[in-house]
Amino acid sequence: MRFMVIVKASKDSEAGVLPSEKLLAEMGQFNEELTKAGVMLAGEGLQASSKGARVRFSGTKRIVIDGPFAETKELVAGFWLWKCASLKEAIEWVKRCPHPMPGEDSEIEIRQVFEAEDFGDALNPELRAQEERQRVISEKRLKS
Repeated sequence: MRFMVIVKASKDSEAGVLPSEKLLAEMGQFNEELTKAGVMLAGEGLQASSKGARVRFSGTKRIVIDGPFAETKELVAGFWLWKCASLKEAIEWVKRCPHPMPGEDSEIEIRQVFEAEDFGDALNPELRAQEERQRVISEKRLKS
């Protein structure tokens, strides 16, 4: 099973405060453990929402909304993509994670990623083949 592990933003991360050298080292060590265990597939930190945008869909209209966005607790500061045997295993890994936002309370959210088989018959053979082609292309890009 794959899980998206979402590090929630904080006032500091939204203000553009960069992690300390100590936290970078701790996170680097944690990522090393994840990698050696075969858990980590990807992971990155994200810039503050002031450097981003949202696109709202309303019928055929596309409305661009520039950041920053107000509800800090609903924003994402970083993510991992992990491969774990279960939600329980993902939770155990998160519990070992260094505190991502020292100096204030923070949260990490864990969400299971849909796999092709989760869609049943709605993902017909043609759509499954398309999804597989896209996955192969994406994996090649990640390697280069």
